[in-house]
Amino acid sequence: PFKDKRTNEFVKAILTGERRGMSQDVTEAFRESGASHILALSGLHLGVIYMMISRALSLIGFSPRAIRTRSAVTVLLCGTYTLATGAGPSIVRAFLFIVLNEAARLSGRYKSTGNVLLAALVIQSCICPADIKSVGFQLSYAAMAGIAFIYPWMKGLWPDGSSGSTGEMTFAEEAIVRPARWLWNSIAMSLSCQVTTAPLVWLYFRTFPLYFILTNLIALPLTGVLIPSAALTLMLSMAGICPDLLVRITEWLAGELIGALEIIASM
Repeated sequence: PFKDKRTNEFVKAILTGERRGMSQDVTEAFRESGASHILALSGLHLGVIYMMISRALSLIGFSPRAIRTRSAVTVLLCGTYTLATGAGPSIVRAFLFIVLNEAARLSGRYKSTGNVLLAALVIQSCICPADIKSVGFQLSYAAMAGIAFIYPWMKGLWPDGSSGSTGEMTFAEEAIVRPARWLWNSIAMSLSCQVTTAPLVWLYFRTFPLYFILTNLIALPLTGVLIPSAALTLMLSMAGICPDLLVRITEWLAGELIGALEIIASM
């Protein structure tokens, strides 16, 4: 439903993984700015879809029966999306994470990102051993290894504390500390992923994005809003009830994201 052809092709790419219609200039901007992972369907995309489904299903309540129903429907819908988009190694890894997380939650078992990562790695390697040679498979697990084993340490480097005698921060302190903590957590996440994926990126592509921190600080929040906005726009458009304001908002988000990455790529 978008007037801009670039927006149409970009939204198709981030929702379905189909990138053949995207212009070479836009593709190059994503690659040179270090945002190629946004175009490749991965845990980022399925994670947003998972969040949307979970929020929508929360309306049925939180009784034991409702929780079991929510988990079953969530896994079914995420599995359908995984198959519909081609079931690439990266998105299969993300789907296994969802299945293992839901299974642990229903059984009341303790789960950690590291345990889920290694369990998913074993399962996926057994089901499809050929995936081990896939660059997407290697980069996906390398990025998650950084999040599981490096990010918690880097996140913990942020000093906790306050000037108040009761140990509680004042409103003014909160207004400063919260955004600063969010900024640090975002930088720590970006650095953690880069530490584990950079060697593979250099090995396969002989490139390294110099402004990857700036790219992720801009691109990830915008993408996190754009994906649900685009999905909602398409669903309502198919039903013939999509408000024009939502279409314009989605098109604006896509344009701002592309424009920002083009500027970073030119640097």
